[in-house]
Amino acid sequence: MTCREAESLVIPFIHEELDDGTAAEFLDHIDACDNCREELEIYYTVEAGIRQLSDDMGSSNIKGEMEADIQAARRRIFRGTVLEVARYAADTLAVLGIFAMLILQFRLWWQAGLF
Repeated sequence: MTCREAESLVIPFIHEELDDGTAAEFLDHIDACDNCREELEIYYTVEAGIRQLSDDMGSSNIKGEMEADIQAARRRIFRGTVLEVARYAADTLAVLGIFAMLILQFRLWWQAGLF
């Protein structure tokens, strides 16, 4: 991901509008690129300030909130990945089970003389 692409994803990331794959690429990029991370911090600070003004409450630890949101996004991405792997494993086991049942059924038919 280029810096230009990452900069265009800052606001969608803050508003939690990115899919898991794009969010993972974005987080990997901001971990490696100090300029883009600083850009995220600036936009996050502005967004948090606007939120605090409209809600008349909020935390003074905006950077901590940003880090918490980043960690929450990482957890969401990890859970999605784990669920996807589990789904593939379950699908694979189901196909293997059906295949085993067919082999056993053909064996029974063979023993009964139908083949």
